[in-house]
Amino acid sequence: MDLEKWQDFAWLMVKTQIESRGVEDERVLQAMKKVPRHLFVAEEYQSLAYVDAPLPIGESQTISQPYMVALMTELLQVSPGMKILEIGTGSGYQAAVLAEIGAKVFSIERISSLAKKARNVLSKAGYEVVVVTADGREGYAQEAPYNGIIVTAAADRVEEAWRDQLSIGGRLVVPLSVDVGLQRLVVLLKKKNQWIDTWHDYCRFVPVMPGTRTEKREGADG
Repeated sequence: MDLEKWQDFAWLMVKTQIESRGVEDERVLQAMKKVPRHLFVAEEYQSLAYVDAPLPIGESQTISQPYMVALMTELLQVSPGMKILEIGTGSGYQAAVLAEIGAKVFSIERISSLAKKARNVLSKAGYEVVVVTADGREGYAQEAPYNGIIVTAAADRVEEAWRDQLSIGGRLVVPLSVDVGLQRLVVLLKKKNQWIDTWHDYCRFVPVMPGTRTEKREGADG
């Protein structure tokens, strides 16, 4: 792939893989066209950066397929100025899409090497995202409440910390486990006295893991 023409590939990705599958939010579509996805994958996978598939980023983690990133972002109903918490930074690509829309993004990554790499790539790409190495199950209370929370790993349950740190009227988007190795996207809308849930696509994500992990050697692929 000629990376000099990456914007053409991004445009084609959006047209054929995302818009054609029902994603309509114009902010999301424009952000997906503008974020250089090839920067967030390892060099050996850059030729596949704009293919609708997850790709390895090291540490047994993946960058999500573009369609899933777009769908989850649309479900979150992001608008400029919103404060968003992401659970599971991974490569940093999802955070970049949120930031491109104009959100103020705080992202939690449990693996220190991935957090460091994501910080570097996000900065290089021009996105101001706060990436914190921490246990994502606990959220990030220091900056709560959030207008939206997006979980980019498979969860067996919705953590109380996520519920508590979401503002009234906010949305939580999370792939919840429904079978072994299979999840389904659920959106939880926080009302004053109740939660309203809506269920969406089936999907497959790597699982939310407890604790943090710090490697002796920083800078793994991601």
